[in-house]
Amino acid sequence: MAGVTKLELRTALGPVYRDVLPYPPRDCTADEIPVIDLAPMFSEELADRKRVAASIRSAATNNGFFYIKNHGIPEETIAQCKQQVFNFMRQPQEKKDLLSSRARSKYYNGYLGRRKAQISRSETADVRESFSFRYSPELDPDHPMDISELPEDVRSWIRAEDFVWKDTEYLPNFKQDLLAYWGSCLTLARKLVRMFALSLGLEEDYWDDKVTHPGADGVFNYYPPRTTEELDNKFVGLGSHTDLQLFTLLWQDTVGGLQILSKEGQWLKAPPIRGTLVVNIGDFMMRLCNDTYKSTVHRVTNESNVERVSMPFFFGLNFNCVEGVVPSCTSESNPAKYEPISCGDWCQKRFKMERDEFLKSEEGKKTIAPSATVVTA
Repeated sequence: MAGVTKLELRTALGPVYRDVLPYPPRDCTADEIPVIDLAPMFSEELADRKRVAASIRSAATNNGFFYIKNHGIPEETIAQCKQQVFNFMRQPQEKKDLLSSRARSKYYNGYLGRRKAQISRSETADVRESFSFRYSPELDPDHPMDISELPEDVRSWIRAEDFVWKDTEYLPNFKQDLLAYWGSCLTLARKLVRMFALSLGLEEDYWDDKVTHPGADGVFNYYPPRTTEELDNKFVGLGSHTDLQLFTLLWQDTVGGLQILSKEGQWLKAPPIRGTLVVNIGDFMMRLCNDTYKSTVHRVTNESNVERVSMPFFFGLNFNCVEGVVPSCTSESNPAKYEPISCGDWCQKRFKMERDEFLKSEEGKKTIAPSATVVTA
């Protein structure tokens, strides 16, 4: 088709490409990004849970994005967390910079400022601020334990850093409210990964012993209204990219701005639906299922003149787990496409490349990975 472009997604293991149709973004249909009712997931009947798994498989083999309702996270928990994001982000810049991720963190914890990252090389720097923290066993809502109790091969991959809490103690209930949301997401993700296992023809508990101390990143995004300069130069909120781990849970406010690239190459708007979270497939899940499910390209733009908040939760296996393609997704005619790798090494490759390349760009080379570059088809 005339006008089709190629979106180049650079990863730590080399570029991949997606076709993009020459049409403006449009609203998604209910078939393109369906709403899945999770109520049967909590049933004691396996047949009920398999219905949820079948719905997930249908969505994951289509565009890799879906909404979930009846997910079990209270609205009050979400609202209190959202207010804490505003409480932090509305502080003077110098207060936020005291928690700078680049200055203080080895593992991408803390605060990242406006236009301090550029996830897509062909687009602008991201008009987004974020506050992030990683999994800590002491804070695990399902089985809290001291880090000293963990086996060494697990302990060495724990990426939590205490400064994110110590240096925000002056904000009343900040830690409590963020952890209430994060913990609810973690509990939900451990249930949801069982549905993914069923959806791939695996035993329901296939990943249970591999998500005891998982990749579980809480990221709290703040998209301020764009300045006149940013509007004139079409600055993005967050450029085109895929997510890293098994899957992402996302709460988005009523402002909207999330767009996904369909398997046909059409940008689709994924508007907020009250009472739902958005779920999308990550790169590591795509590897484990031998491309049965696709990690879907998405981006964010805040076209409004008000603040926007989103609260993604990135879920993966224990970082020390070395995993290859699952047995249900290979055959003589469909051999494994990917070598085993640990979830931690997989994430580390992209995190390190992204940071290193962005720092180089600030020195004048203007390169960034993972990135998205549009080239002529």
